Amino acid sequence: MQVSTSAYYDWLRRDGKHPDSRAWHLKQRMKTLFNESRQSLGSRRLVKLLRKEGFTMGRYRVRSLMKALGLSVRKKKRFVLTTDSQHALPGAENVLDRAFSPSEKNRVWTTDITYIWTLQGWVYLAVVIDLYSRRVVGWHLDRHMETALASRALMMAINLRRPPRGLLHHSGRGSQYASHAYQALLKQHGMACSMSRKGNCWDNAPTERFFSSLKREWLTGNIYATREHAVADVREYIAYYNARRLHTTLGDATPIEYEKCA
Repeated sequence: MQVSTSAYYDWLRRDGKHPDSRAWHLKQRMKTLFNESRQSLGSRRLVKLLRKEGFTMGRYRVRSLMKALGLSVRKKKRFVLTTDSQHALPGAENVLDRAFSPSEKNRVWTTDITYIWTLQGWVYLAVVIDLYSRRVVGWHLDRHMETALASRALMMAINLRRPPRGLLHHSGRGSQYASHAYQALLKQHGMACSMSRKGNCWDNAPTERFFSSLKREWLTGNIYATREHAVADVREYIAYYNARRLHTTLGDATPIEYEKCA
């Protein structure tokens, strides 16, 4: 027989033999959630996760308990995001124009590239995000920042989602996305092309925000011995991001939850 989390803790509270059971389990759950996030969860996001699990409490109490338990958020580091926009290839207009809230999934995808350091040298990560749910639907990590990197991330997304023709594809102005090969791939799958204005990262803010979250929440303090270690850890973060990480823009749902409720 399955019992809800809140019902289980209500039973513990009523049971005179376990007067401190709920408080103990609360603290254990706080530690687990905090460690799952790699010490990146602040009190605001932690209290929302706890409420979803049946704990009724305010942010002040969570903040006090975090201090008592020694749950201190790691200091965040600033990172620089990059693509190569210094090229002579033709670009596209900013069709998206910062309309970041499509009404359905598979209507608007955004994409870009960032880099990650390993002891074997730099590796480059391309992601494709469904703007409706902020879900990462495609990604690829490689040692070269070439068109193939972006193309493989896009093909992962296409194979996973099978989007209808007419989807709007928004990217930065990097040579990878402006290349003839990549533009041919978009045309083959019936995708319309939109690009950020030159030097304006805010035109692709949701993708840049994902990269910022990845690096500040997951990669800070980590130095990968090999590229393979970086691939495995990025895969783990994307699974966490899609299934466990709450998004304010989604009403404190995860991307997967938001799509299921649509």
